[in-house]
Amino acid sequence: MEAIEIISAIAPIVTIVGVVAIGGWVFTTWLRIKNGYPLDGAWGQAIYPKTSDEAMERVKLISQENAQLRAELGSVKDRLAVVERIVTDDANRISTEIEALRRPAN
Repeated sequence: MEAIEIISAIAPIVTIVGVVAIGGWVFTTWLRIKNGYPLDGAWGQAIYPKTSDEAMERVKLISQENAQLRAELGSVKDRLAVVERIVTDDANRISTEIEALRRPAN
């Protein structure tokens, strides 16, 4: 009789925990669907990925912007290298290079 009393005392707690866990899963799935996130399967793969024309256009625009930003970053790095060279070189060398640029080419 002891085991039956323990099971009857634990059963409501187990039931409540189970219902809360399932309710949480349903709620998070609903939030994902509502906000447009793809649903995940058991191993993390997307079940219904969002591949609309609008999403593909966004990917193209972001890729173009990424390429532009990379090009801009490259030019900024080049300019920074010139500034670093100017700052770290001695004054006589810089002034002779500037004077050489001012002279007309013959």
